[in-house]
Amino acid sequence: MTLQERITELQTRVKEMKASNLSEVEELRIKYLSKKGEVSELFNEFRTLSKEDKAVFGQAMNQLRQTAEARLNELKEVVGQAVSKAEVREDLTRTPDPIAIGTRHPLSLVREQIIDIFSRIGFTVAEGPEVEDDKHVFGLLNFAPEHPARDMQDTFFVEKEEGVQQPTDVLLRTHTSSVQTRVMTEAAERLRTGEQQSIRVLCPGRVYRNEAISARAHCFFHQVEGLYIARNVSFADLRQALLYFAKEMFGENTQIRLRPSYFPFTEPSAEMDISCHICGGKGCGFCKNTGWVEILGCGMVDPNVLEACGIDSKEFSGYAFGMGVERIANLKYRVKDLRLFSENDVRFLNQFVAC
Repeated sequence: MTLQERITELQTRVKEMKASNLSEVEELRIKYLSKKGEVSELFNEFRTLSKEDKAVFGQAMNQLRQTAEARLNELKEVVGQAVSKAEVREDLTRTPDPIAIGTRHPLSLVREQIIDIFSRIGFTVAEGPEVEDDKHVFGLLNFAPEHPARDMQDTFFVEKEEGVQQPTDVLLRTHTSSVQTRVMTEAAERLRTGEQQSIRVLCPGRVYRNEAISARAHCFFHQVEGLYIARNVSFADLRQALLYFAKEMFGENTQIRLRPSYFPFTEPSAEMDISCHICGGKGCGFCKNTGWVEILGCGMVDPNVLEACGIDSKEFSGYAFGMGVERIANLKYRVKDLRLFSENDVRFLNQFVAC
């Protein structure tokens, strides 16, 4: 077979090369373009030709090498794309069972609904640290030094000087009112100068109390507290805001009542009940046949608290309220055991997919 015939025959075979995977492409490269490959051996013979013959066959030889390289690159690209598609289709790291869609935690659902309702009437969210000092949790909120809430039975202290109540004592906050005191002290100067006209904030977060864990109590739970400070704020403003919240959360037919109560940081103080949305106020086991269910505490901010935070109580007044997120979730979903909210039982959480 002449050199020209061998070149033509190799050219035909190279153009017809086929491969189904990268290993086969590599085998073809070795067969034709490696040092001992058929194309390379042909070039070794080409070097022994005379100048006249090199001029005749040189162009055909170069075209043969270029055709082989181009065909191998084309095969590599085609096979590589096929491998990529196969990897996407057959991901061996995936679970053989269908992946379940995640759900929102009921406390998150209720918390965000509370925030959404109050945001419609101008409240914004304020947050603060969970590890706090005595000053912001108790001192600025008009708690007396001997108040039982300061005792070890009710409060988790991190650092405490035994026998003495100190503003520098470090503890896990027992309510998110500590965020309110931080907001008030930070805004006091702006209120005084007129740079800021009011404070209207919601304070959601986790709080801690040293209580025995049971179906009705836990050592940690979640609160949403609200604070509104401005000129000429009245108890009627508080009642109207809470009535709006109750109707938006539990339905248009919901009624409220305010019962006198006592809190160190508000005066006057009240606890708010809503008409039982299960029996419509007629009386049932859920509301203990009273027709009413307690949901939160509230009141007008005590002047002593305003003054302690640097706000002139003769010029400004305000109201505050606080509710437990677990309590509202119980009313909405009728969850009888508080421990279910923190046990991460998927069977429990899956019930709230459509909520």
